[in-house]
Amino acid sequence: MKIIEQRVLRGRNYYCDQPCLMTVLDLQQHAARLTHELPGFDERLLAALPSLVEHRCSAGKDVGFVQALRAGTNLAHVVEHVTLALQCEAGTTTSFGRTRPGDAPGQYRVVTSYATEQVVQDAFDTALALVTALADGQDFDLGAALAALRDTAERHAIGTSTGAILRAARQRGIPYVRLTEQANMFLLGWGTQQKRLQATITGDTGHIAVEIACDKNLTKALLQQAGVPVPRGTAVRAVEEAQRAARRLGGLVTVKPLDGNHGRGVTTRCGTPEEVATAFARAREHGRTIIVERFIEGDDYRILVAGGRVVAAARRRPPQVTGDGSSTIRQLVEIENANPARGDGHTNILTKIPLDGLTATALAEQGHTFDSVLPAGVTARLRGNANLSSGGTAEDVTDLLPALTRTLCVRAVQKVGLDVAGIDLVCRDISAPLADGNGAVIEINAAPGIRMHEYPSAGTPRDAGAAIVESMFGDSDGRIPVIAVTGTNGKTTTTLMLEHTARQAGLNTGCTTTEGVYIDGAMVQRGDCSGYWSARSVLTAPEVEFAVLETARGGIMKRGLGYDTCDVAVVLNVTADHLGMDGIDTLEQLADVKAVVARSARKACVLNAEDPLCVQMASSLPEGVEVIYFAVDADAPVLLRHLENKGRGAYLQDGALILADGQARHRLLWAEEMPAAVEGTARHNIANGLAAAAALMACRFGMGDIADGLASFVCDGHGNPLRTNIYDVRGIKVIVDYAHNPAAYQALGEMARSLTRGRAHAVVTSPGDRRDDTLAAIGAACAAAFDEVLVYEWPCEDRGRARGERAAVIAASAGAVASVELDCGEALRASLGRCQPGDVLLFACGSSADELVDALRPSDPESAERIAQALMA
Repeated sequence: MKIIEQRVLRGRNYYCDQPCLMTVLDLQQHAARLTHELPGFDERLLAALPSLVEHRCSAGKDVGFVQALRAGTNLAHVVEHVTLALQCEAGTTTSFGRTRPGDAPGQYRVVTSYATEQVVQDAFDTALALVTALADGQDFDLGAALAALRDTAERHAIGTSTGAILRAARQRGIPYVRLTEQANMFLLGWGTQQKRLQATITGDTGHIAVEIACDKNLTKALLQQAGVPVPRGTAVRAVEEAQRAARRLGGLVTVKPLDGNHGRGVTTRCGTPEEVATAFARAREHGRTIIVERFIEGDDYRILVAGGRVVAAARRRPPQVTGDGSSTIRQLVEIENANPARGDGHTNILTKIPLDGLTATALAEQGHTFDSVLPAGVTARLRGNANLSSGGTAEDVTDLLPALTRTLCVRAVQKVGLDVAGIDLVCRDISAPLADGNGAVIEINAAPGIRMHEYPSAGTPRDAGAAIVESMFGDSDGRIPVIAVTGTNGKTTTTLMLEHTARQAGLNTGCTTTEGVYIDGAMVQRGDCSGYWSARSVLTAPEVEFAVLETARGGIMKRGLGYDTCDVAVVLNVTADHLGMDGIDTLEQLADVKAVVARSARKACVLNAEDPLCVQMASSLPEGVEVIYFAVDADAPVLLRHLENKGRGAYLQDGALILADGQARHRLLWAEEMPAAVEGTARHNIANGLAAAAALMACRFGMGDIADGLASFVCDGHGNPLRTNIYDVRGIKVIVDYAHNPAAYQALGEMARSLTRGRAHAVVTSPGDRRDDTLAAIGAACAAAFDEVLVYEWPCEDRGRARGERAAVIAASAGAVASVELDCGEALRASLGRCQPGDVLLFACGSSADELVDALRPSDPESAERIAQALMA
């Protein structure tokens, strides 16, 4: 079996509304082999992965996959289910899968959802290897492969605290993206509303405040100024200084690194010079400067403060084990560490208990060693501190915290300057204020873990993640207005109309098109930018207040949408183009691709009332999403019924663009006042303007702003290249347009007929990846619209066709009006030579208007220079 192609679809896509891996798999010699024909295959597969028994399948019920196996199914289907099962075994739970026939015999499109991108790719490779081995009757070391998968999952896992914040953001509808593959660094929100997050440090956390919190001595000094009780102590750099400091303090002391965290290097209850020396050595492993301070009697507590209020409080208990009369302490720790709730680092609810020098010291204080056998029921403390990162546990005590302690904790955090902080305090009675020796604040943490509050071992769980999100965003959902535009024709022009109008209204805009990425009207990236990464580049730009995203078929199929939802989706039309690519062979399938954008709308969807495939999308929209129709024909039946039912819409009536807001009709402007409408002849751009007006109405733009935007938007070679750009060449109107499908040629032909006082000519081509039936339809559309058609070939991928074959198909379909001249420049010069003043010539441009300039230079340098200057303006 062989992988022909593999795509990671990171956003909502053609196959499902969640991220998935799409693989074109060629079964090769296994193409004709079904599972029930392979001796022992089912039994060996289920023995290797027993969880497959629980997989539902097309049978739609429990053990559905097992039924399919025994009835006989293809091996691509098996690879799908094994990929899902392996991901779950690795700890990244997911469940959606689909396998469908591909474009060639023996090929299949295998789709599997995922939680972690790196895991699903490795899981698919492992599934393919396992299924191939079993089908060939060979052994496969699944244990080693699963261990590698689990390691990959752990390396890319999101920490428990960060995960809680992201979960809270997701529940509030706040979008987020991971900024790096492994670090817990995220961007929450879009554009000007975005916030950054790393662990529990937010973008609003000040660098100086973090530095203060990391310097325990400075923190104590500031807290003393604020009247917050803290333990007496001093900073030292030599063991002799530490011992002298301990003597001065008297009684038991705590020794810890000045800038440590997670309890690393902390030793409590040091009483003798020898204990201080040992504690000093351990602290020096984590920092050069060491703090020696009076040991405070009482229990260890962590108070979480976010957004100027106490969010949660927990009593932290050091890790401990209870004897059974036969097991050593080392064995008891191994048993406890096998608890599924315990993991390495911060990846699970609890952390595994370490057996190190600090553990040995804590046990020695109680007269034990690692090999001591505790009597049944006797408990041994394994740590001097109670940090969860050292294996401790936590009990929620939020409701016991008195008002005075809450106020004191907030004041302490404000004194340090943090927005989110964890306060470590020790006291005898948490329900009483910290006064008269009841306790003291030990330190303040700038990146507090919150899993102890989200998942306490006892007491009420607290939604600490939601509190941090609230402190970051208040009532906002972190979003900016987003309009997504799709369709077969008109996407770029409509997108630029929308962006231009929003910018004219004073908003800082960002947009993506097939020409590039624009921020506030300036191109920042050139090229076809109508896919996933381009959308992300706009949405993550911190200066963008309003985004308009052209979303093309190719981008949807290659990576999925670059956004989870948009405010308004616009579907302009669905006509024949790109058929036969990516498994999309029919108009209905192409409409399903475009409908991915429609279903992403959360407020409104603008649909073409004159396109039946667009109209059908209305029934698949999410609940509560408004449908707004547009139509050039004011008498379109779907539009009329919609308006009669008080629906909103846009249409052309008696030469004017009308907006219906459900209550009244408003004339925006005359079509002739729109430069893009070319004196009212470019009905396709009138349609684009109506769609733009409807989308802007849905975004609550005023009628005046919409009209001003459409009246000032110009389709020229600078602002909207290759979209109805018109140049005068000695009295001949030359329309330069990136026409590349039958519907586009039909629309431009109608425009040319309306503009000309004489004949309509066309110099046409088509991308080489189009099917022959599409090329023939282009020829037929041109024959119906133009008096003379000259076909050339734009160099590009030709599906294996010989040079001239593509042009021949178009010309043959166009009939007597058509001829072939493969060279672009020669074709243009020949066609212009046959034009008379008053004629109109459509030049279907393959790459840029420079082709027109280059063709004119030999015969008409004056016109060539004038057009070149216009392109540079």
